[in-house]
Amino acid sequence: MELKTLLLEVEDSIAIVTLNRPKRMNAWTGRMHTEYRWLLEQLEGNPNVRAIVVTGAGRSFCVGADSKALEGHVEKGGYDPGTPDPLAEPGYGVRPEFDASFAYHFGLKKPVVAAINGPAAGIGLVLACFADIRFAAPGVKLTTAHGKLNLPAEYGLSWLLPRIIGLARANDLLFTSRIFLTEEAEQLGLVNRIVENSSLLDETVSYTRSMIESVSPASLMETKRQIYTDLHRDVAQSVRDSEKLIDYMMKQNDYREGVTAFLEKRSPKWSGD
Repeated sequence: MELKTLLLEVEDSIAIVTLNRPKRMNAWTGRMHTEYRWLLEQLEGNPNVRAIVVTGAGRSFCVGADSKALEGHVEKGGYDPGTPDPLAEPGYGVRPEFDASFAYHFGLKKPVVAAINGPAAGIGLVLACFADIRFAAPGVKLTTAHGKLNLPAEYGLSWLLPRIIGLARANDLLFTSRIFLTEEAEQLGLVNRIVENSSLLDETVSYTRSMIESVSPASLMETKRQIYTDLHRDVAQSVRDSEKLIDYMMKQNDYREGVTAFLEKRSPKWSGD
């Protein structure tokens, strides 16, 4: 697929995906939705990519749905996603609960880190929240946005936000659709780290590189799957499954390498086996 709304760069096993409609503040469109899903599917199947960083071109991360698309919905008297059928299905097939738009992030084997370089509103905030880790520039405006457009909370945000920051804080953001800054988002626990915009992408990539170098591919994959699977079940099942995984993963070459590197006080050399 020819990418018209996204940019891709691969650096040291890290794929940097950039939303690339800077003249429209990277507003989300059906074309962008289609390209994003297709690209994630390609990256998921690429053995040379171990992690994904998502950011925005210019001075915005993603300001939500394109205003022209919003006007089009009014003219058509209802919602038109503007996407082809079928769409790519990255992360599908892991658990039924993950087989939906944006929820498919939970089924991906590779961690996704958001570098929120500018405003994120509506579906742009959804995209950031479905990332596993979020870095952000200071003073950036965020909002759920939906309430001021007579819309419901979008794409599972009513499920996700309470689990990230707690029910009372999520209710505040969801009920009011108020604008809040990334400094408050960090205090709420929605953003992991505030980084000056001039070094945001570099520091995000550096953090991601450190993660994939120090942690084995199998451990990252299984840990991510455990985290999002455990959101749907009881703690006893989580313990039982972790015990099975411990037995299975201790038989892998990377377990031997991890122990050896620890004892020899050196960086591990992961093989992915």
